[in-house]
Amino acid sequence: MTFSSQPGTPSVVRRTLVVGAVVSAVGLVLSSSLFPHASQAQQPAAALGIPAAPNAPTLVKGLPDFTELVDRVGPSVVSIRTTQRVTDSDDDSDEADAQMREFFRRFFGTPLPSQPKRAQPGNQPGEERPRGVGSGFILSGDGYVMTNAHVVDGADEVYVHLTDKREFKAKVVGADKRTDVAVLKIEAKGLPAVTVGDVGRLKVGEWVMAIGTPFGLENTVTAGIVSAKARDTGEEIRFIQSDVAVNPGNSGGPLINMRGEVVGINSQILSRSGGFMGISLSIPIDDAVKVAEQLRSGGKVIRGRIGVSIAPVTKEVAESIGLGKPAGALVQGVEAGTPADKAGLEAGDIITKFNGQTIEKAQDLPRLVAGTKPGTRTTLQVFRRGAYKDLSITVAELDAAQQPKAESQAPAKLAADSLGLSLADLTAAQKRDLRLNGGVMVEAATGPAARAGLRQGDIILAVANVQVADTRQFEGMLAKVDKARPLSVLVRRGEWAQYVVIRPQAR
Repeated sequence: MTFSSQPGTPSVVRRTLVVGAVVSAVGLVLSSSLFPHASQAQQPAAALGIPAAPNAPTLVKGLPDFTELVDRVGPSVVSIRTTQRVTDSDDDSDEADAQMREFFRRFFGTPLPSQPKRAQPGNQPGEERPRGVGSGFILSGDGYVMTNAHVVDGADEVYVHLTDKREFKAKVVGADKRTDVAVLKIEAKGLPAVTVGDVGRLKVGEWVMAIGTPFGLENTVTAGIVSAKARDTGEEIRFIQSDVAVNPGNSGGPLINMRGEVVGINSQILSRSGGFMGISLSIPIDDAVKVAEQLRSGGKVIRGRIGVSIAPVTKEVAESIGLGKPAGALVQGVEAGTPADKAGLEAGDIITKFNGQTIEKAQDLPRLVAGTKPGTRTTLQVFRRGAYKDLSITVAELDAAQQPKAESQAPAKLAADSLGLSLADLTAAQKRDLRLNGGVMVEAATGPAARAGLRQGDIILAVANVQVADTRQFEGMLAKVDKARPLSVLVRRGEWAQYVVIRPQAR
């Protein structure tokens, strides 16, 4: 086959080649300027002082395989169902199934009120009806099972279902609502018990796994990572937070680390719908085991108490009284006849240490006190009017609570106009009723005092870290302080005491 050549073809080819060469050259120039060599690309980072690590090792490689964990721990996880007996006076209009009860507790923070069920055709009095479902795990081979207290709360009968299809009627050994831990006992031997892990070794970002019965689906496995440790929600214990999918029915099931150890009990979810939304809370297993030991030995948990009402210490208050940093627990009130009263604790004291352990946050104190055996004699360190003081105290049992006395009122006028205060001395009867040695009562508050939150009936106990006995001493204290600077005042309202900072000018 031959090709015929047309006139002018060689010149067209030459022009095409020239244009192509020019385009290629321009492309090389642009590519070198837009995409410099790796060594050149690192120059701006080096100029900014940012260390370059071109050969840095990969910190995370692949995803974990949970199959061995499931094989090892799965047989130790149980499903729990509870029932309630039908009675003649039961009302079927309020019947709620197991999942609704769980949803109500998680969404609203309180359990659905238990309502007995009216006997219906085919349901005779004394007959069992399904009431709730949950999860749990075998704590020891001789039949002790751990779960949540809310799973078995209000149940007439509790049944434990094993992965080998056996089911046992369980006895509730004890349940502690404050920590939401319960211990059950079934009559069986040689059961596959879990291995308890060390929560102290648990790290944020570590993979964990949950096995349970969400929505009644037995032996469901979910996994995620630890989102936070010691999550403080205001309850007695601080939770392990994770993003493991935990749903109604998972309650009481184990949270398992990658070594196959139980590190927590799945207890709560933070949700607007009642279902999983990415935040799950688990009871640390070390706290749960301590509770379980007491439940097994005595059927209940015994806690310590000292008889104080406390509040957090704010940064502003800490600076105004010379504490340095906002730490400790501010004593707002002391109950009469309690260990705190006998030890000499006063409203306005800031407890900085209990039994040698530093109180970083106010919530630390009740946890430490509750975990102390009643009858234990220990030491409190308090910050009082600019100085630290050690007090000896004997911890009492939590159930031995005493009610605080009521407050009285009184007048006898005197003014402290610079702060907008009208004050009165306390009578001897008021001091006796309030268990005070001194202080002055606020009859009216305007201007700076009102802006600080003071009001009629408040009792001022101290000014600038100095205790005041009466209005005369109060006036003397005002004469010594710089009236242009904020003034720290310790105020008692009812049975509570709180530091208030009065500012001469509104900000």
